[in-house]
Amino acid sequence: MVLTDTNLPGIPLHAKGKVRDVYEVGSDRLLIIATDRISAFDYILASGIPDKGRVLTAMSLFWFKFLADVTPNHLITANVDEYPANLHPFRDQLEGRSMLVHRAKMVDVECVARGYISGSGWKDYKSSGAICGIALPTGLKESDRLPEPIFTPATKAQTGHDENVSFDTVAAHIGVELTNRLRDLTLAIYRKAADFSWSKGIILADTKFEFGFVGGELILGDEVLTPDSSRFWPRATYAPGGAQPSYDKQFVRDYLERIQWSKRPPAPPLPAEIAVRTSEKYKTAYRELTGMSI
Repeated sequence: MVLTDTNLPGIPLHAKGKVRDVYEVGSDRLLIIATDRISAFDYILASGIPDKGRVLTAMSLFWFKFLADVTPNHLITANVDEYPANLHPFRDQLEGRSMLVHRAKMVDVECVARGYISGSGWKDYKSSGAICGIALPTGLKESDRLPEPIFTPATKAQTGHDENVSFDTVAAHIGVELTNRLRDLTLAIYRKAADFSWSKGIILADTKFEFGFVGGELILGDEVLTPDSSRFWPRATYAPGGAQPSYDKQFVRDYLERIQWSKRPPAPPLPAEIAVRTSEKYKTAYRELTGMSI
C-alpha cells in the first residue's frame, strides 16, 4: 500500500508537511506519521513512492539509537502496541511508519553540516568562495571533500526554500551560547555518522538536523540522517568534479528535468518505473547502512 494521506478521525491534526502528518496526543506528545509523499522543486508530486515513509521512519529510529550517547532525542516509542488505545484502530496507517514523540519547543534553525561541497553550498562557493560566511580554499571542485566539516545553518525563506545564513545571523536571532551549542552538537553528530557511513561504503556528504527543548533539555527532533535530509553517495563511485550518484530523490528531480516540467502546479504524476526505482534507492541506502531490509 502506498500511503499519501492519513485519516485519523477524532485525533487533532497538529501540522501537515510535505512528507509528514503530525497529530496531537494530549498536551505534551505528538504522533508523527511519515507518508509516501515526495516533493521536488518545492511541490508535492501527484504520485507516492512505495515504502518511502517506512524507510524514513526506520532510518530515523536506527540513528536515534546509534546517536544516543551523543544527544538525547524526542522519541518515546515506535511500537503501536504502546500507543494510547485511541490510536490502535489506525494501526494500518501507523505500523512501521510512525513515532510517538515528546512535544518539543523547536529551535527555528536548520542545522546543516557539510563534509563535502555540493548543492547550494557549491553554488555559494562558486559565487563567493565561501559558504555561510566561511571562507574556503580556492580551486575546490564540485563534490570535493572539505578540509574539515563545517556548520552552515539555514533558515526558511518566505518561498519555503532553505536560505543559507551565517553563524552571526543565527546568533543574533537565538543568542551566541545556543548557536555555539547547536554548531558543536551538529558537527559531533555529523562526524560520528559520517565515520560509520564510510565504514559501510557510503559517503555522508551533508545533512541537516532540527533541535528543540523538552523540559529545558536540548534534544534532537524530527527525522535524522535519512535520504530526505542528507546526501548519501556510494563510496565506490566517488569522483569529485561533478555531481555524484546518490541515494535520494535526485532520480526524481532528473526525471522532471527531462520532461521539462515548468516547476509550477499542478505537479505531474510519476511513471510507475520511476516511483519503483526511487523506492529502491531509499531501500538500498537503508540496507547498506543498517544491514536490515524493508
